[in-house]
Amino acid sequence: MNQRVVVGLSGGVDSSVAAWLLKEQGYDVVGLFMINWHDTQGTLSGNCPWEEDVLLARIVAHRLGIPLHTVDLSEEYRKRVVDYMFKEYAQGRTPNPDVLCNREIKFDVFMREAMKLGADYVATGHYCRKTVTRLPDGRELYHLLAGSDTNKDQSYFLCQLSQQQLAKALFPIGHLDKPEVRRIASAQGLATATRKDSQGICFVGKVNLPLFLQQQLAPKQGQIVEVAPDYTGFAAPKLPEDPVERARLLAVPYVYTPTCGKVIGTHNGAQFFTIGQRKGLHAGGHVEPVFVLATDISTNTLYVGEGYRHPGLFRRALFVPEADLHWVNGQAMLPVAASGRFQVRIRYRQPLQEAVLYHEPEGMYVVFDRPQRGIAPGQFAAWYTGDELLGSGVIA
Repeated sequence: MNQRVVVGLSGGVDSSVAAWLLKEQGYDVVGLFMINWHDTQGTLSGNCPWEEDVLLARIVAHRLGIPLHTVDLSEEYRKRVVDYMFKEYAQGRTPNPDVLCNREIKFDVFMREAMKLGADYVATGHYCRKTVTRLPDGRELYHLLAGSDTNKDQSYFLCQLSQQQLAKALFPIGHLDKPEVRRIASAQGLATATRKDSQGICFVGKVNLPLFLQQQLAPKQGQIVEVAPDYTGFAAPKLPEDPVERARLLAVPYVYTPTCGKVIGTHNGAQFFTIGQRKGLHAGGHVEPVFVLATDISTNTLYVGEGYRHPGLFRRALFVPEADLHWVNGQAMLPVAASGRFQVRIRYRQPLQEAVLYHEPEGMYVVFDRPQRGIAPGQFAAWYTGDELLGSGVIA
C-alpha cells in the first residue's frame, strides 16, 4: 500500500507543485486546507482572504485528482500565535508569528489533523530540505537544510521544529528554485501558476500593524526622543580579556533616558514600533531617514536616530536565555561552558553572519564578527553550519 501524504494545500503555487511532485513519486496524496483566521480588522487584503485561497485549492485538487478536506484551526491559531503576538508587542518586543505558526500550528495542530486522515507524512511548500542519518545506536537523526534557492530559503521559519516534527515532515520543492516551481505549475495547468506569493502575517495576510494590534493594545500618546550619533552611551567600553565576560558586556543593549536627546515629536504607542523601523514616525526636517533605536514601554517613549549608519542601530552581540534555547539537531548542541563558531541570522533572508556562540549556564551569547543592525528582543536568532540549521532561540 502506498504511503499517504497529507499536503497543506494553501491556494498558492508552492503547495500546489508540492502535491503534484508527491503524486508523481507514487504517494497517496490528500489535500488539507486550513482556515486559521476569520477576523479582518486591520487587514489590507479584502473581506475574506481565505475564501479565494480555498477556491484555488479546490481547483488544484480537482486538477490533480486528489481529495481535499478543510479544517478550521482558528481557535488554536488565536490562542497559540495571535495572543502570543499581542503579549510580545505589549512588552515592547518583536515577535515572529511565522516561526510560531510553523511550530504550533502547521507541524503540531495541523499535523494531528493529518494523522486523523491516515497520514504517514505531512508535506508543505516550504523552500527547505530534510536529510536523515542513522546514529550508532540505530536511531534516526533528521537534518533541516536550507532550500537550494538561496533567494527563497525558508529554513529560518522552521527553526523551532523538533526531531519528532521533522520525522513526519516532507518538503518536496526544497531542491527547486521559484522559477522552476512556476514553470512546473504552468506546464501542469495548475490555476496557481501565476498567483503572487502571500505577504504579511502567516494566515492573517498583509496588515496595518498598529490598527491590527489596537484590537487589544490601546493607543497612548508618548514622546519621540532623538538621540545624536555622538551620544556617550555609544562609546565602546573597555572590554575584559576573558571572552565570556566580553560577550556578556557586548550583549547588553544600549541604555537611553529622556535626557540623552531632544524631543522631536509624539507617537501613539511605543508598543506599535520595533527597533530599526522608519515608517510611521513622521519625523520631518532630517537629511536622512529617522529610525527607531529603542522603545521604552514603561515610559511610552520612542528613541530614534537619524541615518542608516547611526551607531544606535548596531550591536556586536545578543543574548538568548537558557529557557528559550532550542536545538533542531541535538547532536550538535553546545554543552554548557563551551563555545563554537557558527553562521547566524536574526531575520528571514538576512545573509548568514559569522559569529561565535558561548553557552553559559544562564543562556547563549552570540558575538558577531561584524556589528549587526536592528537586533530586537523577541526576534529569533538561528544558527547554521553550512546548509544545516542546527538551533535557534528568542533574543532577550
